[in-house]
Amino acid sequence: MNIILAGIIVGNVVISYKGFNDLSFFRKYEFHVGSIRSGEQIRMLSSGFLHVDMMHLIFNMLTLYFFAPVVLGWLGTFSFVLIYFGSLIFGSLLTMLFHKNDYSYRAVGASGAVTGVLYSAILLQPDMMLGIFFIIPMPAYIFGILYLLYSIYGMRAKNDNIGHTAHFGGAIGGYLITLIKQPSLFTDQTLMVILLAIPILILFGMAKLGKL
Repeated sequence: MNIILAGIIVGNVVISYKGFNDLSFFRKYEFHVGSIRSGEQIRMLSSGFLHVDMMHLIFNMLTLYFFAPVVLGWLGTFSFVLIYFGSLIFGSLLTMLFHKNDYSYRAVGASGAVTGVLYSAILLQPDMMLGIFFIIPMPAYIFGILYLLYSIYGMRAKNDNIGHTAHFGGAIGGYLITLIKQPSLFTDQTLMVILLAIPILILFGMAKLGKL
């Protein structure tokens, strides 16, 4: 495994585990709009290394583990790091945009960064197949689209502490950075570029209509 990827996974595990067992630590570094607007911008980064529970952590790290090697293989370590942390920041920025007036809004999770890597990998290698629950075959691009559609549901339901809005910011980050780094995708994978834009367009369309 690439040492940078291993370091990111270990960082998520260690920091999340600390948060599981130390509520004051969790509260200090989670994404919290009121605290960020009062000057604690570090939360926009640190919240990406905290998770709600073990299943949330495992799901994100497994997704990262499966998709990161594609990005690393195509674009190299520097671009992978740029996509991971760029997507994390994009996720936090979009969350602030959507929730800037909700001072009590809280969220945690690496989902923004992971979704950015997921979207990047699908753009680079759209013919990948996944085994959902290790059994059901599914094209990776369908998984990516369904993942974001589920995020829309989570944003509407507002019944958990997961940063669903960050999924979209991360997807946008991974999508844009990958296309900037590999502009030939516009011609080589035109259909995939269009398909992966659909959930993002749905999100902004729903937002404009006041459905979120």
